Amino acid sequence: MSHQTTVPSRRRRARAAAVAVPLALLVGLTACTDDPESTSAGESGTTEPAADACRPEELPEPIDPEEAAEADVDGTTVTLATHDSFAVSDGIFDTFTEETGVEVEVVSAGDAGTMVSQAILTAGDPVADVMFGIDTTFLCRGTEAGLFVPYRPAALDEVAEEHQIAVDDLATPIDVGDVCLNYSKTAFPDEADAPQSLDDLTDPAFADAFVTENPETSSPGLAFLLATIAEYGADGWEGWWADVRENGVEVTSGWEEAYNDSFGAGSGERSIVTSYASSPVADVVYSDPPRDEPAIGVVAESCFRQVELAGVLRGTEHPEAAALLVDFLLSPTFQEDIPLTMFVEPVHPDAELPEEYVAHRTVIEDRLTLTPAEIEAGRDEWTERWTEIVLR
Repeated sequence: MSHQTTVPSRRRRARAAAVAVPLALLVGLTACTDDPESTSAGESGTTEPAADACRPEELPEPIDPEEAAEADVDGTTVTLATHDSFAVSDGIFDTFTEETGVEVEVVSAGDAGTMVSQAILTAGDPVADVMFGIDTTFLCRGTEAGLFVPYRPAALDEVAEEHQIAVDDLATPIDVGDVCLNYSKTAFPDEADAPQSLDDLTDPAFADAFVTENPETSSPGLAFLLATIAEYGADGWEGWWADVRENGVEVTSGWEEAYNDSFGAGSGERSIVTSYASSPVADVVYSDPPRDEPAIGVVAESCFRQVELAGVLRGTEHPEAAALLVDFLLSPTFQEDIPLTMFVEPVHPDAELPEEYVAHRTVIEDRLTLTPAEIEAGRDEWTERWTEIVLR
């Protein structure tokens, strides 16, 4: 597949509306606010890739929610394919089974990119019934390849439109997360001395301090590359990375190597790392010995929003049971389990956030964003150029 880069030449940000109460803030945490039908030209004069690029050649007949709810699915087993970062509380699917008679088998399929690539090889004859974990960065590739059957859960009407980034209801948003620069509060006890923006990483004051993941092998690494493209545009992102390389950036293959090894969860040789806005929450929850305040800070001006979605796989022998499982993923039971298991935020506005999550998360109001169609059009070229610039 050939790609034409259509990078905007100015920063692309989406700002959440200010609201009064913490739960309402969840509604305001939005991403990818671009209209998925948009084909308008940006200020640069380039034409953004249309959402049509994310449509399959033939759109399957949608699953009717009422027919799915009334179907006799008792005794059915559905297979949920997901990425290797999937984590839920023990017994989370017991309630679903009690209500529907449907058993759930979970299959790990590698990281999100690997999962989507493998599923494309069997599109129309899937080895699972539902996929969870396809995200903003790979959504267009999956929908274009015809992985999913259209399905619109009733509860989706209550989810913010900003999260509904899949064309034709081919996938359902389940959670959102922000990939951001993190810094060690031990290395920067005075917050004013910590980096405040992406620009700061080219400053000699932060030489040899930054570690990030390879965008070709890491989901947060790819999200961070997209953040720099959204921030600096076609005219600036390559130069920014060249400057960061000269300033001593370290590149690792994955998040574990960057965060736990080089960054040392805030106590390593590197004091700035690509991670998540929710890292301070995890830092407190898993701290040993326990502590009340996180040792990790977040650079709020550096964040790229990812939406994770679930979809019924085309060709499943159990479309109604699979649709009911997607319903369950949007239910309060599953949505309220997400924050302290996968450390991302539920999309349903009625889901209550745990007290410790609210206390230590960083609310990102001015995040960087690109549409799934823009990402699909440019990803291969961008990662190839990144490799030439940073790893040459």
